[in-house]
Amino acid sequence: MPYQPFSKGDRLGKVADWTGSIYQDRRYMNKYTSQFGGGASQYAYYHDEDESSFQLVDTTKVQKPIYQRGRTKFNQNKLRREREKRAALDQANMQVLTKTQKSRERDRQRQLKKWQKQFGRAMQQRNQKTQIKNRDASVTVKETWEVVEEMDFPRLCKLSLPNIGDPVDIGTYGSLEYYDKQYDRVTTKNEKRLKRINRIFHKVTTTDDPVIRQLAKSHGNVFATDAILATLMCCTRSIYSWDIVVQKVSNKLFFDKRDDSEFHLLTVSETATEPPQDEGNSINSPKNLALEATFINHNFSQQVLKMNEERYKFDQTNPFHQKDEDGEVASVGYKYRKWNLGNDIQLVARCEHDAVMYGPNGELQFINVKSLNEWDSRFCGGVDWRSRLDNQRGAVLATELKNNSCKLAKWTISALLAGSENIKFGYVSRVHQRDSVKHVLLGTQQFKPLEFASQINLSMDNAWGILRCVIDICRKLNDGKYLIMKDPNKPFIRIYSIPDNTFESSESEDDDEEDESDKSDEGNHGNQSYVTVYQLAYLSTSHPPKYYSNYKFLFLFEL
Repeated sequence: MPYQPFSKGDRLGKVADWTGSIYQDRRYMNKYTSQFGGGASQYAYYHDEDESSFQLVDTTKVQKPIYQRGRTKFNQNKLRREREKRAALDQANMQVLTKTQKSRERDRQRQLKKWQKQFGRAMQQRNQKTQIKNRDASVTVKETWEVVEEMDFPRLCKLSLPNIGDPVDIGTYGSLEYYDKQYDRVTTKNEKRLKRINRIFHKVTTTDDPVIRQLAKSHGNVFATDAILATLMCCTRSIYSWDIVVQKVSNKLFFDKRDDSEFHLLTVSETATEPPQDEGNSINSPKNLALEATFINHNFSQQVLKMNEERYKFDQTNPFHQKDEDGEVASVGYKYRKWNLGNDIQLVARCEHDAVMYGPNGELQFINVKSLNEWDSRFCGGVDWRSRLDNQRGAVLATELKNNSCKLAKWTISALLAGSENIKFGYVSRVHQRDSVKHVLLGTQQFKPLEFASQINLSMDNAWGILRCVIDICRKLNDGKYLIMKDPNKPFIRIYSIPDNTFESSESEDDDEEDESDKSDEGNHGNQSYVTVYQLAYLSTSHPPKYYSNYKFLFLFEL
């Protein structure tokens, strides 16, 4: 700092005058002048013409990286909350409470601790989400298999095939029982116990269907079942791995399921944010939950019917029923229908109805009956059906649409393909969360398939577009056997070229002997396996039995 000389005799009568031009009166010009003169000469500014030292300063705001944005605001909010907390604490310490106020404060603190204990653990588990484990493929891919095509879901979601005409019915088979409307009045207050029904369910694949074998000679060039078509058309919603066998013979395509696959098992919480990941013999493992859901669906679909009464019969009898079968065949009606998909593609498919009922005007309506099951409300959306179903059924359905989007979409497409007028949904829950054998029916709900499809954002134009894309790709391949498989962990579908004898080997010598003994019936009905669901006691044992799903389910209950 430069030194400015001054005198102790100088008068202090005015503020600092840096310019010397504020006080223009000559009479007082020298009154406040310093004896040393010059005023603030030491601090005078002298303009220098040399601008070599001039620098331009960048005043633009520096863009912060993403991880630093909002940090200041968060810190300010944190400091403000701490300041308010301290202020409230100081105020509470200064205030003298009465006995009543002290009692209320103790109750409040006790309730606060209770809430922290109750919800703190759930919040901690929610914050520390477990990493989703890698899922296994539905079939082991061998090194000799060659990938001929790969399709990703984002591209499949953009496909569309509008203006598909109405199908033509080629034949109808089977018989249907009438729906019992008293189940429409079931609520959580008068719940009904789910019964165990001893009936036979046939699950015959495409090439083992005697009717399709006969129709292949004169109708169509692409053949499948409604379950296989629904799986392909809803593939973009699927999470778990699945596979479909394709056989190309000349200009004809046959879509089949593997004999030992779990194709017809119903998935549970497949599209949930945190799908079930228990392993081994846990009743909440994905496989055991699928077995339980299939068990519930088969029994519910028969319990709500007027059993032991006269059935509605189609033109021809059930093509899969054998005279020597022990047990009653389940209520089912088959429709063989043909669609024209353009580009010389004639699709023939076997579709199913579950029951028949009378409409409000006395007209006959074909319906499909399906069940949704609650296994543990804590792990499937947090919505308790017993407390919400009667008053907030929309919330329950919305949770199911989120957790089981793929399953509901496949049911809807199957109903649309069959031409069903309505879909009946039953809400079935466990009697106890740790018991997967006993169940109760809490309520039912009815939808028209087309309206329900719009509610779940299911586009039939996109579904037909996906199916047409798969058919076009398969038609360009050489004659042979192929496998369509969903990647277990990525949104991809791959088509593999596989040897002709793949999936045809017997599992054991006993099976070989049974196959040889039943060879005479193989031309009409193929190899048939039975499932006894009294073995569902496996859910509480340490050694679950093997579950067969070849062609037929025989549900026997001898608990």
